[in-house]
Amino acid sequence: MANISQELGVSEVLAAQSTLSRPAEEFVNDPSIEAQWAMKAFEHSEVYFNILCSVDPKVLRLTKYDDSIYTTFREDFPDLDVKLIDEDEMKSVEGKQKWRAFCEKFKETVEDYSFGTLLRANVDGDYSEKNSILTTRIQFLAIEIARNREGHNNEIRTRYKPTKKTGSK
Repeated sequence: MANISQELGVSEVLAAQSTLSRPAEEFVNDPSIEAQWAMKAFEHSEVYFNILCSVDPKVLRLTKYDDSIYTTFREDFPDLDVKLIDEDEMKSVEGKQKWRAFCEKFKETVEDYSFGTLLRANVDGDYSEKNSILTTRIQFLAIEIARNREGHNNEIRTRYKPTKKTGSK
């Protein structure tokens, strides 16, 4: 997995972070802004995957709301197989309606609940162009909490090793 942040200097990363903390309504479809959002989503995925490679997923807590997120997710999506997410189904008209209702339940509790986040489609793979889906943060949290609690992320530590950042000591 390439590390986009290695190609940027400290000032560019800080500028991106400052820009990305502003409300989304302030932005238009500017390619440079979209690239910054993508970079932030990629960095989040890289950090999360490294945590999965290092920590037993069964004890991993992603938020202080994990119990509520998991319970609500399984009430709303009792039969969803979190091992393999079908992006077309998730983003179909019916899927969008169901997911939107779920997401809005966390609007006031989960910070940045609608922030764009990368999700692995297939739990057996790492983040790659073919295995990544752009979702909201709350969708990512719900699916990854379920994967962790239901034992689907247990093999990650044996299959992959955390990547090391270059240039840091």
